[in-house]
Amino acid sequence: MTHDPASPAPADSPAAARRGAAHGAGLDQSALAHVLGYQLARATIQTRAAFQGAIGEPLQLRPVEFTILQLLRHNRRATQKQLARALAITAPGMTVLLDRLEARGVLRRERNLDDKRSLFVLLTDEGQRLAADSQLASRDMETDLLRALSPGERMMLFELLERVARAAR
Repeated sequence: MTHDPASPAPADSPAAARRGAAHGAGLDQSALAHVLGYQLARATIQTRAAFQGAIGEPLQLRPVEFTILQLLRHNRRATQKQLARALAITAPGMTVLLDRLEARGVLRRERNLDDKRSLFVLLTDEGQRLAADSQLASRDMETDLLRALSPGERMMLFELLERVARAAR
């Protein structure tokens, strides 16, 4: 007997098992309901998929690269050290990220004349375009994920996450 691909997979089929495993079906997850990291990890799966579809694949940006572009777009005289601190990335790690973006032609580094030990990181014209395009793409990327929340609940969610992030510093 063959199965029609347009109809749902039988409950005991491998496809149904994969769907169930992906959604935690059949597992009691209540023991983890109080664990912030678990809840954030579950939400991250969905938000990363939304990012990949809206920005990652079409604009060839990773989340950290998107973040760097947005920070530079709105902080025109940012230093490499400020970026590293804001993103909790080591100085060598930030250098690798900036080297990659510089090779792509979206940013350049310029010596800070007031402090010769530091470098300003500046967007090129191409970087400005990519930052603007990626910000536009980000505006609606999580709409489906947040659909179940009222506008007030969305604001509250972002405010609470910001407080958690600030408290960890």
